[in-house]
Amino acid sequence: MSSAKELSPIEIYKYLPKTNCGKCGEKTCMAFATKLANREARLEECPELLKPEYKEAYQKLWEMLRPAVREVVFGSGDKAVKIGGKYVMYRHELTYHNPTVIAIDVEDTMGMDEIEARVKKLDELAYEYIGRMLKLDAVAVRCVSGDGGKFSEAVEAVAKLTDRPLVLCCLDPDVMEQALVKVVDRKPLLYAATKENWREMAELALGYKCPLAVFAPGDIALLKSLVKTLRAYGVEDLALDPGTFPGEGLSDTVSNFVMIRRAATKMRDDLLGYPLIGVPAVAWLEEGPPELKAWREACMATILMTRFADLLIMHSLEGWVHLPLLVWRENIYTDPRKPVAVEAGLRIIGQPDEMSPVLVTTNYALTYFTVENDVKSAKVDCYLLVVDTEGLSVQSAVAGRKLTAELIADAIKESGLEEKVKHRYAIIPGLAARLSGELEELSGWRVLVGPKDSSAIPKFLSEKWPPKEEEE
Repeated sequence: MSSAKELSPIEIYKYLPKTNCGKCGEKTCMAFATKLANREARLEECPELLKPEYKEAYQKLWEMLRPAVREVVFGSGDKAVKIGGKYVMYRHELTYHNPTVIAIDVEDTMGMDEIEARVKKLDELAYEYIGRMLKLDAVAVRCVSGDGGKFSEAVEAVAKLTDRPLVLCCLDPDVMEQALVKVVDRKPLLYAATKENWREMAELALGYKCPLAVFAPGDIALLKSLVKTLRAYGVEDLALDPGTFPGEGLSDTVSNFVMIRRAATKMRDDLLGYPLIGVPAVAWLEEGPPELKAWREACMATILMTRFADLLIMHSLEGWVHLPLLVWRENIYTDPRKPVAVEAGLRIIGQPDEMSPVLVTTNYALTYFTVENDVKSAKVDCYLLVVDTEGLSVQSAVAGRKLTAELIADAIKESGLEEKVKHRYAIIPGLAARLSGELEELSGWRVLVGPKDSSAIPKFLSEKWPPKEEEE
């Protein structure tokens, strides 16, 4: 079988209907094949393929295009999360899909006030990053007491406090079922099947239609054996926990994660082609003050996320632990082929009037939000003209001729700025200084060359705005 990165549009095209009907949103079947090869479209978007006469072709395409790592869903409604669904081992080969899910643990031995406080903090923990809200995703309820009543009570309490997906962590099938019946409609992930309890856990997964984690710490051969057995039993939605070991065991942990993901993506080992679970919370089993344990957990989580973990179960709720991790996740799961961009156009910052400055920037998300935040924090009332540079930063866009005098002149004209302000001054970024002369000729506006760094915009405006000609 071809690996995902080896597939060409031609291979896919020969199984498509070749009607060029346009129902998929593309003009031709070849264009649709190209999108399928790039994982930018789904087979279901072609209505023709769903007809009975194309059943065999659909099956062949599904086999060709299915991810090396199975996609598993847990949770319900719009809060449901997907783990796995990876086509390749490394991000530069093809875009990663389904960002790593981060779950925070709750123990059934905690008091109800403590449980409520942890869940509330999890729900409130959010960061805005280049226009996106970064949040934690799920709650892992751990059975520490071994008591079915206590575990069930804790699970039910968490379910009432949040609509986020649940991971039920218990190795005793009888205790697990007592809690599961309370939240079966939430489709939790059951953690976990082992060599001792696999049959009973398989019965729960099948009976309640929930995905199941498989736990075989430090033993990949056993992990494969359990997967083979569970699949033969009828359980398909699985996630793998090969064990997370703190301290000196971390290197073995990472090695196991890498070997499993390599086997799935490079060798197409179907028995290991499932989402991986990492448990950085084990850092809290080591000796040391809480701050050190939290730091170790943060380091472990970052390493495991980088090395293919699809689900992380963590303990700390400190912002300094999660902010770097959430930002790192955002970067890993950004399509490396497509710069993160915002919509081009005119933005109104504050309450500008007809004499307020006009600033120009690009639609690269990081550039735009940096400029916007610097201007807003300085309480500058202005117009911000965002030019479409295909998501490139100022310096890259100028060098690659994605930001030209002609583009800026056209953007000024299309924005309606000439009706909004009386003056005819535009402030361009310092890194685009070489465009100033040509821009003045094309637009008829005077051009002021602003600072290279947007943090200097407030100082620049206090010294240069309004222009002396306007004051006179």
